[in-house]
Amino acid sequence: MKKKLNILYEDKNILIINKPAKVLTVATSKEKEHTLYQEVSAYVKKQYPKNKIFIVNRLDKDTSGIVVFAKNEKTKQNLQKDWKEKAKVREYIAVVEGKMKEREGTRKNYLYEDKTLYVHETDNPKKGELAITHYQVLQQSNKYSLVKIIIETGKKNQIRVHLKGLGNPIIGDKKYGATKNPLGRLGLHATYLELEISKGNILKIECPAPKEFYQVFGSATNEKKSND
Repeated sequence: MKKKLNILYEDKNILIINKPAKVLTVATSKEKEHTLYQEVSAYVKKQYPKNKIFIVNRLDKDTSGIVVFAKNEKTKQNLQKDWKEKAKVREYIAVVEGKMKEREGTRKNYLYEDKTLYVHETDNPKKGELAITHYQVLQQSNKYSLVKIIIETGKKNQIRVHLKGLGNPIIGDKKYGATKNPLGRLGLHATYLELEISKGNILKIECPAPKEFYQVFGSATNEKKSND
């Protein structure tokens, strides 16, 4: 990751970054390549060598957009303790395959992960964890739809799985059924967050989706098959 950090907001306790696609938020046991966490850590240590950084929320490697870091453990614990309540609004923009049957709606069911790390939907509450996704079509062509997503829950791969379940996988998401990849990346971006950083103090962060998300509707014929 050679590009300069895209900082959306910074104060003495919080640092919010626009994460590029194809970059891990943090290292995993299987993937230890360069991460956003390493880049942000280096940034705060340039200010003062003993500075530390703590991850508050994560995005999938192939998803871009808003990621929140805390500059001290107290802030991290405060935000993570009741993240669902403190993150008042979590909004994403997705480009999906095909026209959606409904212009807006809600996908509500339970998600569980199998041994291959593939996430499935189920109506059995004993088998999975509750996941709720609201969606609204903003723009569409014969081949693609631009969709605004608001999540009430933040389960692993939730948006990707729910859109697949609706019959409209996110472009570039071969794992969950996509066959087209006109952007050369996953068409999912965390675009807006309302975060209560202290009692009654709500921080509103906007991070517009990449222009390519909109350009695809004017150049749908230039698509390429996903070979990832």
